[in-house]
Amino acid sequence: MRDAVVDANVLMSMLISGKAIYKTLLSDYTFFSSDFAFIEIEKYQRIIRQKSRLETDSFQRFSYFVFTHVHFMPGYLIDNDANNKAFQLVHDIDIKDISYVALALQLDIPLLTRDAPLYAGLRKKGFRKVEMFDVFLRNA
Repeated sequence: MRDAVVDANVLMSMLISGKAIYKTLLSDYTFFSSDFAFIEIEKYQRIIRQKSRLETDSFQRFSYFVFTHVHFMPGYLIDNDANNKAFQLVHDIDIKDISYVALALQLDIPLLTRDAPLYAGLRKKGFRKVEMFDVFLRNA
């Protein structure tokens, strides 16, 4: 797997940790995310900054690196079929994740998440193109 969709949980994890491994991953893989991730990250920006292990300048440089290496896709690029399938998959798990699942369906690439209920719920419904980010990291 060289391409994957990442959700806001993965992005926030990257930003909080500031680990060099993420620079390597972001350079070696092509990650996509929904523009909805910006809303989630904005909502939790104070927590992200508080939990980060980086000094302010380093945090800003690392954040810039992350955001220039992830391809953010606006919702209007997702066709109705992908949105409808995503809704059917996530409506009873967490509706906020519809944009990530729809993007993964649209691009026909895996979704990487740190959200265990989302992962379990999608797998239970037969959606196999989803992987826990920690498992992905171990195998990358």
